[in-house]
Amino acid sequence: MTRTENLSIGLGFDVHPLVHGRSLILGGIEIPFDRGLDGHSDGDALLHAVIDALASAADLPDIGEMFPGDDENLDRSSVEMAHEVARRLAVNGTKILSVDAIVIAQVPRISPYRQQLRESVAACFDVDPGRVNVKGKTFDHLGPIGREEGIECRVVVLVQKRAAS
Repeated sequence: MTRTENLSIGLGFDVHPLVHGRSLILGGIEIPFDRGLDGHSDGDALLHAVIDALASAADLPDIGEMFPGDDENLDRSSVEMAHEVARRLAVNGTKILSVDAIVIAQVPRISPYRQQLRESVAACFDVDPGRVNVKGKTFDHLGPIGREEGIECRVVVLVQKRAAS
């Protein structure tokens, strides 16, 4: 078997509006800010995008199917969801090789939290932080993100699946 066999790429995306009265949770950490992300769970757009990217690469159901918008998942921690996805990856023999994430936010600035976000995302999925990259970008005041109405996350992952028997 060559090193490139059983590799799979997944793409994830999530966006949530910023609202008053909620804590801002991104990548499993609380970021001091005057607003938080609205969502059925804790609204962690970064972990949601990572979960969807990994689900895509590993042939798992998407986040909405794994964690539907029902009472059981109301205000659920996205860290708990990430741990469940990590468990499913381990069961089916999928190894995370790389996670590359972009957090698109006019506010707050992401760069002061970059290392903490990398370490938190890595811990959520039980991978080395060197396999995780998180970058912050703005929308240069264009559209809803640029008007400080929300935060968008885009993620690409590379995984290696267990060889078929």
